Amino acid sequence: MDGRGGLEGARLTRLAAVLAAVLATCSAAVDCSFGPAAGPSLRGQKLEVAAVWSGVEQRHFELVLRAFTRQTGVSVTYISAGYGVPAFLDARLAAGRPPDVAFLPQPGLLRGYAAEHRLVPLNGIAGHVVADNYSPAWRRLGSVGNTLYGVWFKAANKSLIWYNEGVFERAGVAPPSGVDGLVSLASRLARSGMPAFAVGGGNGWTLADWFSNLYLRLAGPARYDLLAAHKIPWTDPSVIATLRLLARVLDPHVIAGGSRGAVATGYQQSVRQAFATPPDAAMVFEGDFVAGIIGGATRAVLGVDAGVFPFPALGRLGPAVVAGGDAAVLMRRSAAGEALIRYLASPQAAAIWAAAGGFVSPNLNLGLAVYPDAISRSIAASLLEAGDGFRFSLSDLTPAGFGGTEGQGMRKILRQFLVSRDAGAAAARLEQAAGKAYPT
Repeated sequence: MDGRGGLEGARLTRLAAVLAAVLATCSAAVDCSFGPAAGPSLRGQKLEVAAVWSGVEQRHFELVLRAFTRQTGVSVTYISAGYGVPAFLDARLAAGRPPDVAFLPQPGLLRGYAAEHRLVPLNGIAGHVVADNYSPAWRRLGSVGNTLYGVWFKAANKSLIWYNEGVFERAGVAPPSGVDGLVSLASRLARSGMPAFAVGGGNGWTLADWFSNLYLRLAGPARYDLLAAHKIPWTDPSVIATLRLLARVLDPHVIAGGSRGAVATGYQQSVRQAFATPPDAAMVFEGDFVAGIIGGATRAVLGVDAGVFPFPALGRLGPAVVAGGDAAVLMRRSAAGEALIRYLASPQAAAIWAAAGGFVSPNLNLGLAVYPDAISRSIAASLLEAGDGFRFSLSDLTPAGFGGTEGQGMRKILRQFLVSRDAGAAAARLEQAAGKAYPT
């Protein structure tokens, strides 16, 4: 067995130990604060759960569901909706067959479904568990007014750039602290024959995250909030300036496959490109969940072959974090569904996926020691330390028809922009699409 095989074996052993500890704690006589213990009331009941996760992330989430089944006797079927969660749920709702529990990747989507009375209010079901385990900022993101509708099981720090340690060492370069330094680094790598960035532009949300990070740093949090609420237009000079900066950072010459190659590359494929043997690019931008793809779909080892640095600063603004996440909502009420919601709000559930890697929890009572490596622990700590100072990606805060649906709105327009590089035309299309999506 080589060194990587030993590391993988150690990771699995650690994960098994964490899972065993959670199950031992959540014995049949103890409910772990998430609901009734296994018994006639739940045993044999069935639930259907839908979320975005597939591949490695799906396998890790299914470990969480398996622990719930062992504790309660509830049979859970998981469905991956891919990156089209709104379209999947709308089709199921139209057919009168919503899943029991769904994970919504955007606060805007949660607000929309709540307004349509598609979600079960959770105040009396999980309000006390959420109050015990989550900060006010995350509770507000899961609520509409004073009514709780969602439990943010999974969070994401989307202000990270992952890099191939070997490529950086051979090129004699180091992570930059500013955006100008990032542009210079990308040009230097490209001149050496190595594309700087693998870009998963085939999934438009990755480009929306690029834009959100640059806009937050260029325009500041107050203007960011105004744009998210459509209180300033998408033709505002700050938007055009950010689009021009995005075109400068993602110059076709520094992207693996150029702009057209990027819009044909999916997110997971982009991660594999940066950490393949040999690599196709030096860096890939995205959230902490990249670690799960590195560990599950490449031979790279975090901290050895793969490093990470914060999204570079711009100007005099302080550190900024763009966040994301997935909120569990109850779409069909049942005792089993209520128990699953309470379980997902517990640190015991979060610990299972956290130990597997590629996961960050906003649960305040999940100890950092459960994360499998120093990189994961530092990312989790930075998100918790941000307190109320983070911002969700703009695609998550806007109406789902504008920001949260693949193939339309912001995601479609930014994919087109990556190729056309016409900031003025892209801003006009963004404003037109936003005008149709926001309620009047």
